[in-house]
Amino acid sequence: MTDAHEFIPAARPVIDEEEIEAAVRVLRSGRVVQGPEVAAFEEEFSELVDGRHCVAVNSGTSALHLALMALGIGPGDEVIVPSFSFAASANAVRLVGADVVFVDIEADTFCLDPAAVEAAVTSRTAAIMPVHLYGHPAAMDRIMAIAAQRGLAVVEDACQAHAAALNGTPVGAFGSAGTFSFYPTKNMHSLEGGMISTADAEVARTLRLLRNQGMEQRYANEIVGANVRMTDVSAAIGRVQRGKLAGWTEQRIANAAYLTEHITAANVVTPKVAEGARHIYHQYTVRIQGDREAAMARLTEAGVGNAVYYPTPIHRLKPYWEPDQKAGRIWDLPETERAAAEVVSLPVHPALTQRDLDRIVTAVNALGEQL
Repeated sequence: MTDAHEFIPAARPVIDEEEIEAAVRVLRSGRVVQGPEVAAFEEEFSELVDGRHCVAVNSGTSALHLALMALGIGPGDEVIVPSFSFAASANAVRLVGADVVFVDIEADTFCLDPAAVEAAVTSRTAAIMPVHLYGHPAAMDRIMAIAAQRGLAVVEDACQAHAAALNGTPVGAFGSAGTFSFYPTKNMHSLEGGMISTADAEVARTLRLLRNQGMEQRYANEIVGANVRMTDVSAAIGRVQRGKLAGWTEQRIANAAYLTEHITAANVVTPKVAEGARHIYHQYTVRIQGDREAAMARLTEAGVGNAVYYPTPIHRLKPYWEPDQKAGRIWDLPETERAAAEVVSLPVHPALTQRDLDRIVTAVNALGEQL
């Protein structure tokens, strides 16, 4: 086993002195919730989504939930969602009382297959939720065309895709709303938090009401809302991280390019990037064609962190599988099932050194001889 001090983690959250100083500064100010730091963070993050309105909340899941609520999605509606994603994508749909319709993904990008989306639209379909998985943008040009033709809302799950883009348009700037997560392992974080982007000023105002008990002015509640506000401590940390994002993103892209160029094992398929796409590599995800568990064990033995996102598609998770089986709903998602059985994510974070990259390449290429 490689010395523990040399282990290369699959992800490495960054909390430097600047983040600590920003948090302490806010704590000393006494204005710690929904204050000037949140407003500044929203304004600065807006630059990443073509100047859209931005509304900060306490998590990426809350962002998804509130976006659907603000768009009026609820009981009787269907929302088209990929099953190959984190459960929060579908959970948000269920939380507003709508029905989840799972569709398959494209093999190369791991994102929603537009042809499958079009085939799944019914008279009850109200929205499409593309997930920009692993930092690769979904095929938004084709998805938006379907939505426009059918009069559907589009809620982008961009929780893993800060600064990703397709044909020059950033994710979060395509649909009716875009949602982002600032969990510690994301490409930028605020310890915990989320953001919603929208071009519609009325939707933005509704979102601000929903996050704050339905009120804009204290005790003047206009609608039923919740408390999913972002703290100013989180916002201050997010602002520091936002300032570092561009450099970190370029480093991730460079690290991914090096791995793709030098990984040569015949049984390891490196990530593909669609034409016109800017993949920002929240994860560098390969396919292992062979014994995945053995491959992961050998990588770990070589000191290379690795993980599977996601081993169980959402449609096979208990809260979805059991009700769908009782209702006679059978989802035919072959690419989703294949991806869940083959994917492994390798370290790609900006803290990697050249020595780290070479060790990852060596360990992965050795799998060609071992499996």
